Amino acid sequence: MPIVTELRLDRATRVLHVAFDDASHFALPAEYLRVESPSAEVQGHGPDQRTIVPGRRDVGITAIEPVGNYAARLVFDDRHDSGIYSWDYLHELGRERPVRWERYLNELAARGLSRDPSAG
Repeated sequence: MPIVTELRLDRATRVLHVAFDDASHFALPAEYLRVESPSAEVQGHGPDQRTIVPGRRDVGITAIEPVGNYAARLVFDDRHDSGIYSWDYLHELGRERPVRWERYLNELAARGLSRDPSAG
């Protein structure tokens, strides 16, 4: 399992920069992290219970709280704070970002939903 060596939030661009001990590094937008939250609220308790979260284009991260030596809890400005992002999950999100993001956009479109907060 890769270990995080740096977590740096760029508040202006709403991007979390994550570096790992395997020399990989990713720039993960807050919106992406929010809609892929590992919380039960988003992921449910199985693949068929996953919730599509619309309207988060402008979401930001207000706090990063360490969880032991293996994870961080991200607090978003929409008051979502129940996801624990393990180092392994952050690495997975970085590696799979193009595929996951495309899936998310397709799921929004299929349901007539938008990334924009006002459109829901």
